Amino acid sequence: MSDLIVPSGMSRRHFMGHMASTALALPAMHFFNSLAQAQQGKKKAQKSCIVLWMSGGPSHMDTWDLKPDSEKNGGPFKPIQTSAPGVMIGEHLPTIAKNFKHMNIIRSLDSKEGNHDRGTYMMHTGYQPNPTVVHPGFGSYCSVELGEKLPGFALPHCMSINSASTGAGFLGMMHSPFVINNPTGKVANLEPPEGVTDPRMARRLGMLDMVEKNFVSQKRGQGTVDHQAVYKKTITMMSSPLTRDVFKLDNEPAALRDAYGRNSFGQGCLMARRLVEAGVSYVEVSLGGWDTHADAFNALSKNLHPTLDKGMGTLLADLEQRGLIDDVMVVWMGEFGRTPRINQNGGRDHWPRSWSIAIGGGGMRGGQVIGATDKDGVDIVDRPVSVMDVVGTMTKTMGIDVATQYTTPRGRPIKIVDGGTPIKELVG
Repeated sequence: MSDLIVPSGMSRRHFMGHMASTALALPAMHFFNSLAQAQQGKKKAQKSCIVLWMSGGPSHMDTWDLKPDSEKNGGPFKPIQTSAPGVMIGEHLPTIAKNFKHMNIIRSLDSKEGNHDRGTYMMHTGYQPNPTVVHPGFGSYCSVELGEKLPGFALPHCMSINSASTGAGFLGMMHSPFVINNPTGKVANLEPPEGVTDPRMARRLGMLDMVEKNFVSQKRGQGTVDHQAVYKKTITMMSSPLTRDVFKLDNEPAALRDAYGRNSFGQGCLMARRLVEAGVSYVEVSLGGWDTHADAFNALSKNLHPTLDKGMGTLLADLEQRGLIDDVMVVWMGEFGRTPRINQNGGRDHWPRSWSIAIGGGGMRGGQVIGATDKDGVDIVDRPVSVMDVVGTMTKTMGIDVATQYTTPRGRPIKIVDGGTPIKELVG
């Protein structure tokens, strides 16, 4: 059974423990209207983002930037043609290849962080870790800039499936990722306990409201205000049968669930589609296991690539079929790439110097390759791209002003895009 995990800085018991017995039925017409609109193929009110997070550091050399002519670095996999003319990717990704016309490859990314934790932080925030400030993840920016424009919406606007993602930093716990540990299980704590009547729930809710208002009136800091806001959001979620329905993957056709793959990643991709279709701004789906230092090619060809191919490939096809591909940006990335050189254990090691990510949808131009590496995949030979350039591209695609700046509680100015430039070939 899966759990809904609360933002960092707040215990699950504190967040959800007695809330299951306090919810009242509240209106959820905004959620209903958003879902109905999307299902009818109408344009979404605003953009959404799905990040496919490849935890461990995926081998770009065996997915997006193969070097079949390199005797020392090429590896055993062969490139295949995609639906984007002239764009080749790895042979074990045929479903993705078939639906790749809306996607692009950035083959010249230099992120400079080869440590798992630091690379994860940088790819989510655009910043290198700094002991003086905790930067928000991109999903939290989406929650603030896009989610707050939809008052009364029943779902969190930053969600993460299969693992926790980078937090909201100084933006506050209301905008931290809401985590679903297992998309194939029943989501816990979305219904009150059996036998709790409406009058009893009303009394508990009234008591809770009185306690929360008392704490806030004592001016105990921003944490108290955030605490109250999180509780109200939880009540809204628990109160809406439509909210609970969006998590029920068994409402989808069995054939479609099979196409996505009957595993946590594939079903996570399907749930992500349901969530953005309903109006959620940012959803991240994690697939771990990419830290392939040894026996890499068996792990890739027999497990990781087939799982990725079904989940991501079907997601792209599903978004296009439903008329959502121009409203939903899809980003594939991990914390870094892997070495062009194959080590003595038949694997590849950490490599942030010249690697690839895939990005598309959301109205950006598709079917392009940005940048290039040399024949052995070692050096960038065309169009170097920084992490902040990627963040700038994502920010502009989502319709967020790239000049947006915040001030931390200590008075420090922080930009979403600091020094980066949106990639003009993709977003103009």
